[in-house]
Amino acid sequence: MTIKIDGNNLDPEDVKSVSRDLEKVELVEGCKEGIEVSRHIVENKLDSDENIYGINTGFGDLANVKIDKKKTEELQENLIRSHASGVGNPLDEEIVRGTMLLRANTLAKGYSGVRPIVIEILLDMLNEGVHPIVPAKGSVGASGDLAPLAHMSLVLLGEGEAIYNDKRLSGGEALKKADIDPIKLEAKEGLALLNGTQVMTAIGALALQDGKRLLKAAQIASAMSLEALMGTSAVFDERIHDVRPHRGQIKCAKNLRELTRDSEIMDSHRECDKVQDPYTLRCMPQVYGAAKDALRYVEKVLKIEMNSVTDNPLVFPDGDIISGGNFHGQPVALALDFLSMAISEIGNISERTTDKLMYEEESGLPRFLTPEGGLNSGFMIAQYTAASLVSENKVLSHPACVDSIPTSAGQEDHVSMGTISARHAREIVENVQYTVAIELISAAQALEFHDIKPGLGVKAAYRYIRKYIDPLEKDRSLHPDIKRVTDLIKDGKLVKEVEEEISVLH
Repeated sequence: MTIKIDGNNLDPEDVKSVSRDLEKVELVEGCKEGIEVSRHIVENKLDSDENIYGINTGFGDLANVKIDKKKTEELQENLIRSHASGVGNPLDEEIVRGTMLLRANTLAKGYSGVRPIVIEILLDMLNEGVHPIVPAKGSVGASGDLAPLAHMSLVLLGEGEAIYNDKRLSGGEALKKADIDPIKLEAKEGLALLNGTQVMTAIGALALQDGKRLLKAAQIASAMSLEALMGTSAVFDERIHDVRPHRGQIKCAKNLRELTRDSEIMDSHRECDKVQDPYTLRCMPQVYGAAKDALRYVEKVLKIEMNSVTDNPLVFPDGDIISGGNFHGQPVALALDFLSMAISEIGNISERTTDKLMYEEESGLPRFLTPEGGLNSGFMIAQYTAASLVSENKVLSHPACVDSIPTSAGQEDHVSMGTISARHAREIVENVQYTVAIELISAAQALEFHDIKPGLGVKAAYRYIRKYIDPLEKDRSLHPDIKRVTDLIKDGKLVKEVEEEISVLH
């Protein structure tokens, strides 16, 4: 499959396909016309005496410095070099690929004043597997992701560093091996490459895709735990949720009904004296449903952003070149801080449910889910690990976007910190993947102590986990087990297995 871009139709699934599945990318036929129109406008303006930001002026607080026409090309290359000031470990290649795709897509809309060749070299690098080395830290999220996008753009010039065929090379050598000619930037093109929110959006799009899959896995884990703890499924009754009709809550309640359908465990204690379960069991639809609604909002924001023009100034077909602030990452920053909080809450409820499986008094199960407690510690420390992860998330989910620091001598006096929001969201998703994996292996172990069958979805999940992990009869390192199940969450295989047994989870 080839992903075709025209600046209007990308979605997070496309970003995943290009970033992780290495799908090829090409411009939609006929897209170049609008790109060339905006380029001609820029070239015509160069012959006028008008001061146009970033085309014949300096940048940031240097916007009032007029640049001689003969030096406009040098200006663009200096911009790339000076802004490549990031630090830290390199971003993962999948993030860099997503960034390159999104940058090409926004330039393809035809409001950035670049030549088509600028977009084509980005796509050539994507398709040939030339991945710039981009330090993860250094962006304040306005004027866009300047530092990381500069490191990406250096390679277009034959500078910087890149990975090609799993080898770290100079940018020029990587392009040469891929048979791609470096580009000589012209007026406006350096600025068009740097001004934008593509790094935070790429990270956010991948974190969102992982978060959506994780939420389904968390509901499977919770249903398993509910069965193991002899909780009631009455709280999933459709009538309860119809009178509080949040969309996510209704869908999650339906998922949990399906997962526990035809459960012999549930039937065995319908007439027991227990009145109510703890909130972590009783309020799963409400908590997970709220997270689901949050993820839907985040997806809406990211879809808009990845098909928007976010550089500055903008070149309009009527000939106007207008300086504005579309590079400001606030819409994305707020959404990704929200994503961090939503995913953290999934982890919070998962860890608390795992903890309940450890208490003999509350669960009716052997302490720490081991048949011979004392000699064996069972799942005691696995729960510690989950507690550590969710505690870390409470720090990471503090909103980054509320902490603005002025830059560029006060000219850029409010910034979004959206790339910090994005990196935190990605890290939180990873932490919660581990947390839910711990709940899944704990709940599977707890089900070993029941002689009667759980619901159809729970049973499918239990069987699938047991294909990879044996029951814990005596102590062993649980690290490999946690990793295996985490991988089943990440690649979607666990969810797919369960959906094949019942129905597609919403």
